[in-house]
Amino acid sequence: MQHSFFKRVLLPGFILQSVLIGGGYATGRELVQFFLASGPLGGLLGILVATAVFSLICMVSFEFARMTQSFSYRRFFKNLLGRGWFIYELAYFALGILVLAVIGSAAGKIAAEQLGLNSNLGTVLLMMAICALVAWGTKAIEKVLAGWSFVLYITYALLVYLYLKDHGGQLSENLLNGEIKDSWFISAIQYVGYNIAALPLILFCVRHLATRKDALLAGVFAGPLAMFPALIFYIAMAATASKILTAAIPSDYMMQQLDAPWLNAIFYVVVFGTFVETGTAFIHAVNERISEVFEERKSTMPTGLRPILAATVLVVSVYLAGTIGLISLIGSGYGTLTWVFIAVYVFPILTWGVYQIGFRAEQLTAKVIKG
Repeated sequence: MQHSFFKRVLLPGFILQSVLIGGGYATGRELVQFFLASGPLGGLLGILVATAVFSLICMVSFEFARMTQSFSYRRFFKNLLGRGWFIYELAYFALGILVLAVIGSAAGKIAAEQLGLNSNLGTVLLMMAICALVAWGTKAIEKVLAGWSFVLYITYALLVYLYLKDHGGQLSENLLNGEIKDSWFISAIQYVGYNIAALPLILFCVRHLATRKDALLAGVFAGPLAMFPALIFYIAMAATASKILTAAIPSDYMMQQLDAPWLNAIFYVVVFGTFVETGTAFIHAVNERISEVFEERKSTMPTGLRPILAATVLVVSVYLAGTIGLISLIGSGYGTLTWVFIAVYVFPILTWGVYQIGFRAEQLTAKVIKG
């Protein structure tokens, strides 16, 4: 069955963006840490490098997944790492718990500070939304994640337009004469290092790819589609870089300067939705991994097991955040996991993965010639 151009080429990029933004740059704090801290111009260069690296890794990963029919992270890493595949799974579970803890806590804060609800209620609403979406299955998840991406683009574009309209006078000077710190390139690679761990979570949509051309095109588009909201948000932040650098939550600071309560409400509803997207993608990947085991045993994963597993993982994540402390989790988790994912995913896929893709293509060509 021939799938549409959107499903084959654009859908992976939209879903990757949905996963990245909720656990990462939605509030702007991550953009400050990895990009703006390198100077306005240095950060812009970093975003461009990160976009290019994302596209490169996506191109290779999508084609590797298509050729090996690896549509779950378990099968993908068995083909990539052999017996060492479980190393990624251990790191993935650690990252998943960390990200779910972060978005659970953030959802509670948004509910309390922006929507006037009890913080615990905000966390519970997030968990309920994720469980419901997970229960609907892959097709529904693809539609919701892709559809919400368009809502996100519109909201970010509106925020950036209004902010630059009032505070964009220094943007050109900040970028053209801005500082470029030596750390800009390393920071960009670190950003990719732990965010790229989300890529194997979206392999369920790679099954739509029909040819190598589809895989390469999907990879080319994935980087820009995933990073475009970050880019336009960053440009707005760069206009008042000195003040944004000291802001605890950059998006909050920008909203206060706009004095537009209606946009504030819309923005945080959209951000809450991105938390749902991110949590859903992480948990859906776990469900797909378990479903694959059922299939290997000639059985079918019970539908009711999906939301039950989702609820269990979410409760554990929120409990750890409350027991260990969210700040401690983030401080000890992100830095270490960045280098782990570079070692077990980025380096292998760009070496052994590229070799396998070329080797399999040669084998196929040889068969055609002999035939």
